[in-house]
Amino acid sequence: MKVMLAIVFMVSGAVVVAGVWIPAKALLAQELLERAWAESQARRVDARPWPWADTWPVAQLALPDSGLSWIVLNGVHGESLAFGPGQATPAADDRGPVMIAGHRDTHFRALETVETGTPIRLQQRNGQWRDYRVVDIRVVDSRHEFIDLARTPPDRLLLVTCYPFDSLNSNGPLRYVVEARRGQPHPGALADT
Repeated sequence: MKVMLAIVFMVSGAVVVAGVWIPAKALLAQELLERAWAESQARRVDARPWPWADTWPVAQLALPDSGLSWIVLNGVHGESLAFGPGQATPAADDRGPVMIAGHRDTHFRALETVETGTPIRLQQRNGQWRDYRVVDIRVVDSRHEFIDLARTPPDRLLLVTCYPFDSLNSNGPLRYVVEARRGQPHPGALADT
């Protein structure tokens, strides 16, 4: 009986640790990303958040109405998306549309509540903020359609995540695309620094 009880406690402990591991890793990573982002801005260099990282912060994305913000990492490979949204296009300082991807069950879960007209802010490494407003939300089937950045206006920000938000299928073909246009700042926005 004692052995059975010990096994139950060990299995229960393993389940709790497994359930807490991802959120704990995400919290620690965000702190390290915040520090690397501050260094990137101050020194104008690609500061890696930890020595073995193969990505670095390139921007900060904010949803001012909800008080949420994320450090955006370079690239959309597994390492970057595990710790935050990743930028699929050149640095935000460059001209052209910006596309940022994130996981639907972590960082980009908040996109589910975004509506047309919602303000979005994107901070570049030079400290300047770009203000956007959501103009379109659509679901794209990646088997039949792709996001053509060459045909996307240069003043657009595309936020992309998997869809549906509550699906158990992690490799589904549907993508939720939030398209925002650069324009007027959010009324409560801080002035550019």
